[in-house]
Amino acid sequence: MHDDLMAKAHAWLAEDPDQETRDELAKLIEAGDVDELSARFGGTLQFGTAGLRGELGAGPMRMNRSVVIRAAAGLAAYLKQNGHTGGLVVIGYDARHKSADFARDTAAVMTGAGLRAAVLPRPLPTPVLAYAIRHLGAVAGVEVTASHNPPRDNGYKVYLGDGSQIVPPADAGIAAEIDAIASLNDVPRPDAGWETLDDAVLEAYLARTDAVLAEGSPRAARTVYTAMHGVGKDVLLAAFARAGFPEPVLVAEQADPDPDFPTVAFPNPEEPGAMDLAFAQARTADPDLIIANDPDADRCAVAVKDGAEWRMLRGDEVGALLGAHLVRRGATGVFAESIVSSSLLGRIAGKAGLPYEETLTGFKWIARVDGLRYGYEEALGYCVDPEGVRDKDGITAALLITELASGLKEEGRTLLDLLDDLAVEHGLHATDQLSVRVQDLSLIADAMRRLREQPPTELAGLAITGAEDLTRGSEKLPPTDGLRYTLDGARVIVRPSGTEPKLKCYLEVVVPVADHAALPAARARATDLLTAIKRDLSAAAGI
Repeated sequence: MHDDLMAKAHAWLAEDPDQETRDELAKLIEAGDVDELSARFGGTLQFGTAGLRGELGAGPMRMNRSVVIRAAAGLAAYLKQNGHTGGLVVIGYDARHKSADFARDTAAVMTGAGLRAAVLPRPLPTPVLAYAIRHLGAVAGVEVTASHNPPRDNGYKVYLGDGSQIVPPADAGIAAEIDAIASLNDVPRPDAGWETLDDAVLEAYLARTDAVLAEGSPRAARTVYTAMHGVGKDVLLAAFARAGFPEPVLVAEQADPDPDFPTVAFPNPEEPGAMDLAFAQARTADPDLIIANDPDADRCAVAVKDGAEWRMLRGDEVGALLGAHLVRRGATGVFAESIVSSSLLGRIAGKAGLPYEETLTGFKWIARVDGLRYGYEEALGYCVDPEGVRDKDGITAALLITELASGLKEEGRTLLDLLDDLAVEHGLHATDQLSVRVQDLSLIADAMRRLREQPPTELAGLAITGAEDLTRGSEKLPPTDGLRYTLDGARVIVRPSGTEPKLKCYLEVVVPVADHAALPAARARATDLLTAIKRDLSAAAGI
């Protein structure tokens, strides 16, 4: 085993085009570090519907130039096999470590394979890349990003020519082509021949953002904004200036791209502590709302003043607010969300007489809904301009929520007042998550198996009236690893995360509300139920 491992490591070293990872691997070989070499050579990073994502470093189980070149070559072979020889592939990248290198390698591989390649001019938000694919008539797009993962990670997200992220069977088709690449020496990588785009694509994207807002709508809401050390700031500021909103007050420590994300443990607005600097800035600036993007600016977080303190709105709360705002503006078309998001959007759409769809988790599914007008997912993702960007877009979502806050401000009201109105109208929909991060992935499989073999009959004293194993699929949903429980007045979905080593449980309770005076009691009841469901579900899953 030891000899085999060393042979693999030496073969990899011989082909590695990156001096940094070569040095790293040479040291491990020299030290005879079998544990670390086993971790890096125990398999290959699997190319799936999220593309690739992993820790930077040498070897096939890490993100590095060798892995990216293989991925690009596999994608090129897949595109040519599907009749796209000579087609355009557009490539975007964020400001993480190695992102620019991975983008350049991808352009070189596409050019060498006889496709045309165009790279965005600098690190830009993921939605700009998603927009550029359709705007330029590309056959595919690649975004080099690890979104809101820790600083040591990077990733590789693939879109096809419809401007949506890949779904099965395309992922398996691309993965098979990647596996078929015997040696990096077989992959032509010219030094030139691709195009570096100018700002025309960005200008076209920004011009498109205007279409999100209603003509002549109020634009007075004041914001504090954090880019979370990512690439959102310049594009968001430009979009807000075009729209005529007051210039956002920046969280200076997090405004500019920094691949080390020095002020946050995880560069994700949902993580504890990530918004602390924004809250501190808001206490000084006293805005109407706080807007945060994640590092590649495809997600949008919103915080509001609740009494004396600032608090983050849940993704489901923002999802309902944007849906209600679009209904009030007379939007037509399909409203859609993932199965793990709050059922409140369905109630809002139903009352407005609008069609509504549920999809599997991920914008790769939401964006594919026929006739989509608005789609959202609880993980802070909102698609408010599907004709422009068939993916979540944290820039246009920020514009739309600020327009809504501006209209409410003019009426002497806030986002929280509108949430209260929605609760009285449709019932209080309260959501929460039980999320367990593991070092050992087998713990997730064990928990799923336990729930399948010994399913709970009640949670928090509420009888389970329906239990679905989502691996079976249905008329509406393709198969996926997950379980859905319907309870009397509640809903629970349990699934392994697609992008992180986590087991995720999505909880929702619906408490009827007679009038505004009954809201505090309804909230207390909802909190108690969610706490009890978490406790009982943990016990049932053995986590």
